[in-house]
Amino acid sequence: MTGATPTLSAIAAAAEGAGLRLRGALAPAPEDQVPPQPDGRASRTLVLLGNLGGSLWPDFTAGPELADGRPDPMNRWSARVVGSLAERFRGLALFPFGGPPYHPFLRWAQKAEGLKPSPLGMLIHPVYGLWHAYRGALALGEALELPNEAPPTHPCEACVEKPCLSACPVDAFSESGYDVPACADHLRAAAGADCLTGGCLARRACPVGREHIYEAPQATFHMRAFVTAQSTPQSSPQPTSQPTGTEP
Repeated sequence: MTGATPTLSAIAAAAEGAGLRLRGALAPAPEDQVPPQPDGRASRTLVLLGNLGGSLWPDFTAGPELADGRPDPMNRWSARVVGSLAERFRGLALFPFGGPPYHPFLRWAQKAEGLKPSPLGMLIHPVYGLWHAYRGALALGEALELPNEAPPTHPCEACVEKPCLSACPVDAFSESGYDVPACADHLRAAAGADCLTGGCLARRACPVGREHIYEAPQATFHMRAFVTAQSTPQSSPQPTSQPTGTEP
């Protein structure tokens, strides 16, 4: 794409055609730590991309990365797809993996979509619940027209029982934080088979967005990738999949 300034609708359509969804956009402030453009200009718009429910799974499984046997297929697929979009729209591709240092995707996402953290630490969507993730972002040198929308309601405010905090078999989640080693050890053991093949039980306990829970093949893929990432920290997202919403 050359000449004309891109629009959010054009980026959304192109992203959807590649398997991703538009996950909001923002005009970066200095504290957002968005890198400048390769030519030194300030980045004036940041567009977040990711999945809602299992939206990316058909395109990902049809791509070459899953079948080639190399590590980190989801991250490599994301890098290829987001990188292609960045080239098309004359932007800079940014990712929640590849660090440290890591880009502050959670901060960006809260500003772009108005989402807030759940008790598990992961941002909760009012429709898709905990079944969403961010796969990359486009930093653009142009100031795009952004929608002026009211922030969504925070589903957790009306949730009294908070079943997500009591569903984990090893109490990895609590109001004090997330016990990553306990979670990973459980997934490696026979007792963790349900979590490993069906997805995190704490995440599945959330009543919001249950119709968007990942199907078993996608859930198993992400959980196995999470376990692998704990054995090879250099390839992990920032710093783990579940609290950040940036799944391996």
